[in-house]
Amino acid sequence: MFPNLEAEMARKGLKRKDLAPLFKGRSATVSDKLNGKTPLLLDEAYRIQSTFFPECTLDYLFARDQKQNPA
Repeated sequence: MFPNLEAEMARKGLKRKDLAPLFKGRSATVSDKLNGKTPLLLDEAYRIQSTFFPECTLDYLFARDQKQNPA
């Protein structure tokens, strides 16, 4: 759903489970949010960006896949 985020995670060798501490330790929550099953809140996106990708903008990291319908 967020191809730029996935690409940046791969560049840094991060897995979804590495983001889990930002979501109270639940890797299933991370997957649900990044797959679009549950909404990713702005404060959650900001925590991901500021913690792991301070060199990237929110707009870049969370640009949606063109094949996905807008939420």
